[in-house]
Amino acid sequence: MLILALLFALTAALYASVGFAGGSTYNALLALASVDHRVFPVVALVCNLIVATGGTIRFAQAGLVPWRRLLPLLALSVPAAWIGGMLPVSKQLFLVLLGSSLLVAAILLFMQPENEARTSRWPCLGAALSAPIGLLSGIVGIGGGIFLAPILHLIGWDRAKSVAAAASCFILANSLAGLGGQLTKLAGSPERVGAALAYWPLALAVLVGGQIGSRIGVELLPAAWLRRLTGLLILYVAVRLLLQAWS
Repeated sequence: MLILALLFALTAALYASVGFAGGSTYNALLALASVDHRVFPVVALVCNLIVATGGTIRFAQAGLVPWRRLLPLLALSVPAAWIGGMLPVSKQLFLVLLGSSLLVAAILLFMQPENEARTSRWPCLGAALSAPIGLLSGIVGIGGGIFLAPILHLIGWDRAKSVAAAASCFILANSLAGLGGQLTKLAGSPERVGAALAYWPLALAVLVGGQIGSRIGVELLPAAWLRRLTGLLILYVAVRLLLQAWS
């Protein structure tokens, strides 16, 4: 548990430094640790909520959240995330979905432009993709911001800080909805809920890691470097998960 907690703290610090919460890698670490696949989406989503709440509060206090443009995306993604959380999936399908989604997320991170977008291309694309992202997020136990943010950058949805703020709120809302769906699915299995509660030290680990990442992460390395490191980490974990599913 100690090694897993350290890895969770490092993941939270790295993801928080670029505006994400780390749910995708929390899930992957739990999968690689051979935790019951029916339990670890709950653990990952709780950790996601802790990191994303801090980020959302920070962005809201700075007045960076574009609420009017964000609310339509949330209106479509949140119900889909709840539905996704309630869907039962086999372990192999879960690993394939998680590994494939991480692979796509890594590619999107590497495709993200370095400069601020000045014109909005396909402005409706973000809203159109928010429901599918929410559904997938609910199934695999993530917030979906790691998919949304690169897409918003690619279409020139807004400036970088506003996209990061929107992604943080998106992660928080979808994590809460996905957790509700996951707990609804586990309502008839109290022993699995108890098994998830046994991983409470991981919540403390991401609380510490998330605070460190959000406060000093960006000061240690340029944002572009942090994004590339995150992409490499996601790519490595995605390949490991797909190999595990294949075997």
